Amino acid sequence: MTLRKRAFGLSIGVVMGLSVMLLTWILLLRNSPGEIMSKLNSVFLGYSYSWGGGVIGFIWGLIFGFILGVLIAWLYDFFCKMLYKEK
Repeated sequence: MTLRKRAFGLSIGVVMGLSVMLLTWILLLRNSPGEIMSKLNSVFLGYSYSWGGGVIGFIWGLIFGFILGVLIAWLYDFFCKMLYKEK
């Protein structure tokens, strides 16, 4: 069985993007200082610990998650072919 790379990448991207966005918004609602989340601005260009920053975090999370998901699916298919000698 092979994984569909784009579908898997999109799934991981949506989960990662929603995680960043919702975690940012939940911490803002709870009036938490958000020291950990504010460190994401060194990785995600334009991200800030704010309501708009949560949306930007979603976009960057979607992009990074998609790339990560495609790489994981590609590695899975590669190792399955190598280990199980699929023809």
